[in-house]
Amino acid sequence: MENRTKISISHVSKSFEDKKQVRHQVLDDINIEVKENEFLVLLGAGKSGKSVLLDIITGLDTDYEGKVEFSDGSRSTKDIGIVFQKYALFPWKTVMENVEMNQKFRGMGKQERKEKAEKYLKLVGLSGFENHYPNQISGGMKQRVAIARAFAGESDIMVMDEPFGALDAQTRYQMEEELLKIWEEAKRTVIFVTNNIEEAVYLGDRILLLGGSPSTIAKEYVPDMERPRKYTHPDFLELRNRIAGDFELVL
Repeated sequence: MENRTKISISHVSKSFEDKKQVRHQVLDDINIEVKENEFLVLLGAGKSGKSVLLDIITGLDTDYEGKVEFSDGSRSTKDIGIVFQKYALFPWKTVMENVEMNQKFRGMGKQERKEKAEKYLKLVGLSGFENHYPNQISGGMKQRVAIARAFAGESDIMVMDEPFGALDAQTRYQMEEELLKIWEEAKRTVIFVTNNIEEAVYLGDRILLLGGSPSTIAKEYVPDMERPRKYTHPDFLELRNRIAGDFELVL
């Protein structure tokens, strides 16, 4: 049975005025039906409006035209797990304390939030690092902490804004694998933003290519490949090359 719609984005447009009071339109008539437990990838070059659209979906930006509706009613940013490119960890708190923050803000008891934090730290492969501070772990490990913190909040919607963009290639591949393992075990509806075509093909149930000026949904792709996907598989390379060609056309 087809998954039900989790988020409905209808006729969303966004514009702003610069310092000279000249109006610029960023997004034009964006329409997306995000399915429950779907891993949706928003792909586009820099300044294609991907992060602007995420801000609208999460409620960080409310000055836009159109509608964003959730299947279970209205949402606020505290109800959505968010992972940014920058780790946004508290440097004076341990790994465990960082992961516990979302539950603590929600008033969850100490023992319960400790158990949830331990569960997600184990899922991201950081058992044994609970008492380390951010300056004692690598960049890839910091991003694992940020992902564990977002999942530990146990929102059924996760939003990720180029979370692996600052990592080296090998660490990036490892993090993509880890993210899929977590998503497959602890199902969530994920909206993942990237400018990396290979990353989009590796991760996405569905890929939406944003481009143009103002930006629109230029293309949609549904990879017909079993997971885990192989970067060297002919089907992977064929889709990657097809998207790369379209990518150039919508810049």
